[in-house]
Amino acid sequence: MTDYLPTGIGVLDRKLEGGLPVGSLVLLSADPASQSEQMLYELTVPRPTLYLTTARSPAAVMTAIENAGGSMETTNVHALGERPLNEAFTLVSNCPPNSTVIIDTVDMLETGQTQEYLHFLNDIRSELLSKDSYAVLHGLDGRQVQAQRDITEYLSDVIFELSTEVRGENIENRLIVPKFRGGVPFDETLKLELTQEVAIDTSRDIA
Repeated sequence: MTDYLPTGIGVLDRKLEGGLPVGSLVLLSADPASQSEQMLYELTVPRPTLYLTTARSPAAVMTAIENAGGSMETTNVHALGERPLNEAFTLVSNCPPNSTVIIDTVDMLETGQTQEYLHFLNDIRSELLSKDSYAVLHGLDGRQVQAQRDITEYLSDVIFELSTEVRGENIENRLIVPKFRGGVPFDETLKLELTQEVAIDTSRDIA
């Protein structure tokens, strides 16, 4: 029987019937101009979190987590350097059991050789499974998408696709889960509010 770990985002855990399967690789695909990081910050709350940043400084990430109400006490933030795949694997190998791993963004890891990247994803999945943990890979779905994104999507066990649209004076964030190994994908789009916390947007749609 598959074990599930709560994400800490109530609306997601209810829709996912408990959370995410242990050992999962989860791709959060979102527009660079969206507030998708808010989801990442909330994921730090339920358990110890290893937050690997490839673009922003650790200080900037920690400030953002604090401002968003995430957990600073149990979150370790590391910036990946010139050998990001090797550094990321070493850090994941050394993280404590029952952890959440966040890679923000995975785009920077998708630029290397295909076989090396394939081995990396398969190797960290094995580590996550042995540690009763899961990883969220934050991928930017912007004007240019990395060539290796197909590999990330294929090897990911769960895919969250977050779209952001401006309608008049309102910003709409919609989440779909087109892929969920070990569970059932969403049969509907979830309209979210990405403010101080992630919640369902109950406002009515206007055609």
